[in-house]
Amino acid sequence: MKTLSSMNLPNKLTCLRMVMIIPFVLCMLIGRAEGPWMWASLILFAGASFTDMLDGKIARARNLITDFGKFMDPLADKLLVCSALICLIDLRRIPAWAVLVIIAREFIISGFRLIASDNGIVIAASWWGKVKTVTQMIMIILLIIDFTSGPLALLAKILIYVSTALTVISLVDYIAKNRSVLSMQE
Repeated sequence: MKTLSSMNLPNKLTCLRMVMIIPFVLCMLIGRAEGPWMWASLILFAGASFTDMLDGKIARARNLITDFGKFMDPLADKLLVCSALICLIDLRRIPAWAVLVIIAREFIISGFRLIASDNGIVIAASWWGKVKTVTQMIMIILLIIDFTSGPLALLAKILIYVSTALTVISLVDYIAKNRSVLSMQE
């Protein structure tokens, strides 16, 4: 088991992202993401989202890609996004059906990755998955700010549908590209 001190920088950033989820959720739910709590929620979520971009760039630039990072980076993203979406349901800023589709996809992909891992295969995130994640993060930021009217409120609503569609597209793409993993279970 790796200790934090023995990890490379991208993996430390992934762990930091997971730790940031706790204060983020507390700010979202205790403060109902209003007033200073909204700003704290926004800063924590945006900061955690930034570590996602940063850890990937550093890992690729310095050739620090590890199996830990391939597995934990997407898991950290899922935890961050799903935590935010569940909080946003409670705040009535996103419909539950959209969150159910998004979370169901994450469970399916996680199960798929476990099957692959049991067979010695590590599957990295796909382009569609990355676009889905960026779209969801932008949507979440707009929903945290909670624009009540105007073009940004409309954009937030549109992004709910776009994010949900990208969720389904990325699921289909992921399974299609890695269908050989399913045949390993027969």
